[in-house]
Amino acid sequence: MSVRNAATRSGGGTPLQGLRRVVAASMAGTVVEWYEFFLYGTAATLVFSKVFFAKGTSDLDAILAAFVTYAVGFAARPLGGIVFGYFGDRYGRKKLLQLSLVLVGGATFLMGCLPTFAQIGYWAPALLVTLRFIQGFAIGGEWGGAVLLVAEHSPSRSRAFWASWPQAGVPAGNLLATVVLLVLTSTLSDAAFLSWGWRVAFWLSAVVVLVGYYVRTKVTDAPIFLAAQQQMAEAKASSFSVFEVLRRYPRGVFTAMGLRFGENIMYYLVVTFSITYLKVKVHADTTTILWWLLAAHAVHIMVIPLAGALGDRIGRKPVYLIGALAAATWGFFAFPLMDSGHSLLILSAIIIGLVFHGFMYAGQPAIMAEMFPTRMRYSGVSLGYQVTSIVAGSLAPIIAVKLLSSYGSSVPIAIYLALAASVTVIAVLSAKETKGIDLESLDTELTQQPAPAGASAKVAPA
Repeated sequence: MSVRNAATRSGGGTPLQGLRRVVAASMAGTVVEWYEFFLYGTAATLVFSKVFFAKGTSDLDAILAAFVTYAVGFAARPLGGIVFGYFGDRYGRKKLLQLSLVLVGGATFLMGCLPTFAQIGYWAPALLVTLRFIQGFAIGGEWGGAVLLVAEHSPSRSRAFWASWPQAGVPAGNLLATVVLLVLTSTLSDAAFLSWGWRVAFWLSAVVVLVGYYVRTKVTDAPIFLAAQQQMAEAKASSFSVFEVLRRYPRGVFTAMGLRFGENIMYYLVVTFSITYLKVKVHADTTTILWWLLAAHAVHIMVIPLAGALGDRIGRKPVYLIGALAAATWGFFAFPLMDSGHSLLILSAIIIGLVFHGFMYAGQPAIMAEMFPTRMRYSGVSLGYQVTSIVAGSLAPIIAVKLLSSYGSSVPIAIYLALAASVTVIAVLSAKETKGIDLESLDTELTQQPAPAGASAKVAPA
């Protein structure tokens, strides 16, 4: 479904030209920030395990140490989501999105300047962890603001389609990181790449940050948010905190966490752990792996908006359920395909994994935005989305490496993914179908619900 067709089939929302500008602004920053976030994930296997950590008893030991610092970024994300959600619900999505872009760009650029373990010893991983924390903190605030900027501008009948575009910015950023690394690894010797070449990829973040920041200056917050902001000011309401969200909408928060759990684990098994598996188990060379990922990311970018449009047509739940059920099967056939050593089969395994993932990932902005009222939507979606990453995406590569090291087989990893996907299946089945719902009507419905025991009784109009 084309962008134009999706727009003409739905009414309301921001006019098409303005909506495209909002989508571009949201995606510009999302591509930049996830370029930097996933650049770290790829470098953790290819570079950081070699230059920032003491060599262990095996290659997997050093990679495991690098993935632990990778997990630090995920641990920081919920904190970023809480802080940015609080101020984003109070002062607006746009201002916080510009701040997150500057923070993650600065942290990534400085990563490229860090001395190695051979130069300063354990200060090297310590500084890397600090910058990784800042990077994760900024990313934690980015997602909620980016998707809500689009979702709140979108027409009710095509919200899943439009709001899926910032999601497509994630594989686009990953693709950009892969292209940069591919060019560097193809043109430099291994020694040159490990010595200084990898730093160029991190320094390039300064250029893309400037572009993303400029594009985001050209948009404004959605009218529904500005109206809610004015109503909150007139009512002198001050409760925007994560605790208020948990007290009033616990079902929305925990359902969002369940929806995120299997999806998040699958993504990092496909795009991060698979690099390790192909390097250590299949003995594929780095350049070939990056080419496979490049093709898979390109397919992923196309699948996400298509799945979003399907969510507008048949509902959020059916599309998400297809993705979750399919994800449960992926590990049982994907790793044997990788073990075959045949390029086409390996590429197929990665692409199929990202197609399955796209069916879950595309609908997240719409379904999560439709769980919370405008006055605390940034806090609600950020909490549900980011907290899950601590026990899901951050640990997935670590757990997978440990399982591979302990058992020497991919079967335990496949079982791990199947169990994670089953949690998401339960969450999908328990969620409400919100296809086509009007956000203003949703605000009225949610704010008129009786407050749970212990929640604030005084609630301003949304």
